[in-house]
Amino acid sequence: MNIKPLQDRVVVKMAEAEETTKGGIILSGSAKEKPEVAEVLEVGPGTADVAMEVKKGDKVLISKYSGTNVKLDGEEYIIVKMEDILAVVD
Repeated sequence: MNIKPLQDRVVVKMAEAEETTKGGIILSGSAKEKPEVAEVLEVGPGTADVAMEVKKGDKVLISKYSGTNVKLDGEEYIIVKMEDILAVVD
């Protein structure tokens, strides 16, 4: 099933939380921080007031508690507004 966002909405999938630190320590489930980096899967057409500044495949930084969580076919996605995307990550 495909998700086609409307207006200034963007469908993203969150990156996986790091399971080890840079020093090699394995983190338990409760010690992992919620990632704020997501991959853009689909982008809406925008509106007259909002130009879409991201494209499919971009890695973006989103606001921590933004968007609407959606679960389809066993996969979890988040639908966010363009204004909730803070930056593109290279």
